[in-house]
Amino acid sequence: MKKNKIISALLITLIIISCANNNVTNNKTFSPPEWSYNKSIYEVNIRQYTKEGTFAAFEDHLVELKDMGIGIIWLMPIHPIGEKKRKGTLGSYYSVKDYKGINPRFGTHKDFKNLVDKIHELGMYVIIDWVANHTSWDHKWTETNKNFYTLDSSGNFVPPVADWADVIDLNYENKELWPHMIDALEYWVNDFNIDGYRCDVAAMVPNEFWSDARKELETIKPVFMLAEAHEPAMHLNGFNMTYNWQLKDLMNNFALGKVEIEELKNHFLIDEKVYPENAFRMNFTTNHDENSWNGTVYERLGKLSEPFSILFSTVSGMPLVYSGQEAGMNKRLEFFEKDLIQWKDDQQKIIFSKIFTEKKKNKALWNGAQGGEMNFINVSSNKNVIAYYREKDDDKIIVIINLSEENSKIFVNENQLWDKYKNLLNDNSITIDKDFNLILGGYEYLVLVN
Repeated sequence: MKKNKIISALLITLIIISCANNNVTNNKTFSPPEWSYNKSIYEVNIRQYTKEGTFAAFEDHLVELKDMGIGIIWLMPIHPIGEKKRKGTLGSYYSVKDYKGINPRFGTHKDFKNLVDKIHELGMYVIIDWVANHTSWDHKWTETNKNFYTLDSSGNFVPPVADWADVIDLNYENKELWPHMIDALEYWVNDFNIDGYRCDVAAMVPNEFWSDARKELETIKPVFMLAEAHEPAMHLNGFNMTYNWQLKDLMNNFALGKVEIEELKNHFLIDEKVYPENAFRMNFTTNHDENSWNGTVYERLGKLSEPFSILFSTVSGMPLVYSGQEAGMNKRLEFFEKDLIQWKDDQQKIIFSKIFTEKKKNKALWNGAQGGEMNFINVSSNKNVIAYYREKDDDKIIVIINLSEENSKIFVNENQLWDKYKNLLNDNSITIDKDFNLILGGYEYLVLVN
């Protein structure tokens, strides 16, 4: 482990240096919309969500998601999918044929508008996936604006990555492209009143473009922008939230026995130093890519699936749930074919419902600068128990998670935490004082709120 710790220290240094270099852009940091600070986010795979695979059929599930405490609905790309060089029968959502069109399998523009209106009526918000880096091979621009694309020495279109053979790369060095892309972004905000975007492979598109796009969108309404990227500079160029891939990888590697709990703790200390104060990090154990290509939560995390759901839902940042995760889904969804989610009752849904509902009112759980900082607690001699509290104004949450199969005796010596609490997951009362101790079984956890 000594070698690993040295490597970790070097990585930390590189990250901090990289962040310092990125900060020289001095671009305006856009504040998140005021409504976003107490929200959790849910990724919707329309194709696989219902038998019908339509906006109208998904609409029937909105009340259930609201009851689970979800605040932001993220829809995977809603646009027509390219037919030329399509992968599989139905193709990839991320092979966009028309930025202002609707995938006819999902419904019509009117159906989409009805869905957005219903989401808003229920007090939730909606963002849509945006694929700015590339288009399908049969997008109209291939005929009308070939200069919008990256071309090889023979003047042929090229994929951005060799494996992405169903799409072709857009050339952002040609700034004639920019107003066309921004116009399409404005269209969905203006005409359908969506609340923002999740931007696919955002770091493959110039930061200057995103900054310009955000400025234009803000003239319409305050929007929420999520980058599929982890670089701190994204927060300085129009984005409110970035992917916490670092935490996801640490959880995966912890389950494999490749990292120790101290490295998990260090991650949060690094984040506080590297990212802007009001940056949201998106925490997750799965999403559409992770599920389809790297395996289900249960394949990767096994018995740690539930404890890590507690972790990513309560640490600093915004928690993400992917379609079917709350149902304990243990299958990899086909990416280019119809593959219906198997819905059932599961403990994961209880966990998410309790925590996300509490998050709405408990400022300690809020996102960014309005949430409570992470403070670690020494509660056990078991090196695989992680414990922390977050506190903001009069709100507090204490989380203790046994990440091992061994029983562990829990105590709390920090007298500033001695108080009466409610166990969030079963509503039992617990008093923490100098005499407090309990046995936490293997993979068990405790979530306490004041």
